[in-house]
Amino acid sequence: MGDGKVELRWGVKQRLEFIEFRLFWEGHVNRIDVMQQFGVSVNQASSDLNLYIALAPGNMVYDKSVRTYVRGPDFDCKFHSPDAARYLAQLRLVAEDVLERKDCWISDLPPYGSAPMPVRGVEPVTLRSVVGAIRRSEAIEVKYQSLSSPEPRWRWIAPHAIAFNGLRWHTRAFCLTDECFKDFLLSRILDVRGSRESDALVTDDHDWHYEVTLEVGPHPDLSEMQAKVIALDYDMRAGKAKIKVRRALLYYALRLLGLDTAPATGEPQVVLLNREVVDADHR
Repeated sequence: MGDGKVELRWGVKQRLEFIEFRLFWEGHVNRIDVMQQFGVSVNQASSDLNLYIALAPGNMVYDKSVRTYVRGPDFDCKFHSPDAARYLAQLRLVAEDVLERKDCWISDLPPYGSAPMPVRGVEPVTLRSVVGAIRRSEAIEVKYQSLSSPEPRWRWIAPHAIAFNGLRWHTRAFCLTDECFKDFLLSRILDVRGSRESDALVTDDHDWHYEVTLEVGPHPDLSEMQAKVIALDYDMRAGKAKIKVRRALLYYALRLLGLDTAPATGEPQVVLLNREVVDADHR
């Protein structure tokens, strides 16, 4: 990446990163791409392209046959770290109408599909109230529908974090009713009607701040070839992958990995190599 010798304004650096993004992922970029993405003038877009050529010589060359800049044979990223997760995240967000097409850096979106997730959405006002309480270190009174109660009931909670369990969003909060830190699904908060100062200390939520490292390896029932494939899937080194997770989210992580405290069943792909960390969690 860049050597840090050139100081660039934030807007200029963004456009240079965009140019490099297009070159890396799509192999070409032109003046109109920069103009449309950032709403800049013809002169500014030309200036950005020329600046990129000066700061990253050889990374792109002008192809007269297609009248556009293309990725050079010795291309080497200077401003943008290639990130497959970022690319796929943009693809998913656009496909699910979360990110507007004009805000996506990918010009030619590949066909995309995903398994449906029939979950209730989160009300914007609810999320605003929870995030506001987190920022102000306040408690809020919420009408919450739990599985253990036939009717929703009002309770005071002091949220301090937002978490995603792989399927649904929840807030990590101190429950003033049960006097302990718990997870509250945002979709089950039906109403919010007040706030007040909170004495709950975030540092007291030890399960949130303590990290557990799970070590997983290919399941012993797999063939040697299958084990090699699974090792690639999980980017394993020396036959295992290390996955860090907050202890508060350990239950969800085990479910996502297809693991639990009992012997694996069905067609397992991985096995937990250090089950003692789970046993210690349930001590």
